[in-house]
Amino acid sequence: MNFTLIICTYLRPKPLLDLLQSVKVQTLYPNEILIIDGSTDNETKNSLEQNPFENLHYFKVSNEDRGLTKQRNFGISKTNTIAEVICFLDDDTILEPTYFEEIIKTYAVYPQALGVGGYITNEGTWTKVDGKYDPKVDEFFYDGWKKKDGDRFVLRKKLGLDSDVKPGYLPEFSNGRSIGFLPPSDKIYEVEQLMGGVSSFKKSVFINFQFSTYFEGYGLYEDADFTLRLSKTGKLFVNTKAQLGHFHNESGRPNKFQYGKMVVRNGWYVWRVKYPRPSFKAKFKWNVIILLLTLIRFINTFTTNKPKEAFTEFLGRFYGWFSLFFNKPKIN
Repeated sequence: MNFTLIICTYLRPKPLLDLLQSVKVQTLYPNEILIIDGSTDNETKNSLEQNPFENLHYFKVSNEDRGLTKQRNFGISKTNTIAEVICFLDDDTILEPTYFEEIIKTYAVYPQALGVGGYITNEGTWTKVDGKYDPKVDEFFYDGWKKKDGDRFVLRKKLGLDSDVKPGYLPEFSNGRSIGFLPPSDKIYEVEQLMGGVSSFKKSVFINFQFSTYFEGYGLYEDADFTLRLSKTGKLFVNTKAQLGHFHNESGRPNKFQYGKMVVRNGWYVWRVKYPRPSFKAKFKWNVIILLLTLIRFINTFTTNKPKEAFTEFLGRFYGWFSLFFNKPKIN
C-alpha cells in the first residue's frame, strides 16, 4: 500500500532527527514523509537541510495553522493523491525496524480496518503468566499477562472506580484504561481508541472526518476524540508487533496549570462526545474520579521532588473542574 508519514513538530529538532534516523532503517519505507513544523524558530528547518532524508517534504506553518490538530489537518491536505494510508507519529518516538511493515500488514489482514495503531514498549514491564492467575490488588492482568498497576488505579480499584471495559474502550463514566494496558502478546486487538502519536488511518476516512480544532495548541486527548468518533463508523485495531518507544520530550509542552486544566476540560469534552447523555451514576463516578485524581496531585506537592509542578497542576485541575459548572465546552 502507498502510505504517507506525517510528523507534526514544535521546537524539537533533536528528537525529530532521532525519529527520522529510525525511519531511515525501516524494512518498509514511507512513500512520502511530511514534516509539519509549528516552531517559532528555524532550528528544525536548518537541521533537516543538513540531514536530508528520502521522500521528505518540509512545511513551516503560520500562526493560524499552529497547534497539533491544525498541523495534522494541514498535513492531510498536502498528502499525495495516490496515498492509501496516512501514518502519524509523535516527534519524540523511536521506531523498531519493522514498525511500518507491521502497520501496513494489519490492513491486509483486516481490510475493513479504518485505522491501525502501533504499540509503545517502554511504558511498563509485563510478565507472561501461565494458566489461571488471580492478580494481586497492585497488579493489572489481561490476556495471560500481568504488570504492576499504578497507585491511582490501585486506589480506584479499592473504591470501586476501576474501568469496567477492555483496554482501548471508554466506559460510560470515562476514565478507562488506554491501549497502553494491552500486553506485548504479538496479537492484534480491536479497540475504539488509538493514541494519535502512534496511529495510522486509511486516507479515505478524511473525506468525512478531521481532527477537531477544539483541541488547541498541545491538543491533549485530540486522538481520543477523533478515534471515538471514527469507531462509530468502522473498526480500529492495535498491532502489538508494530513497536516503538515514546520518550516524552519536555520541550514544547504547556505549563502545568494549563495542562491540569486541559486534563479535566478536554477529558469532559471527549466523554460527552462518546456519551452525550450519561446516566446519573456515570456522572457521579466521573466527578468522583476527577476530584480523586486532583487530590492526589495536591498530595504529590509533599511527596515528590517537583512540588511546584504538582501544586500548579493541582490548581489547573481544580480550576478546570470548577469551570465546568458555569462554562462547559461546546461539543462540535
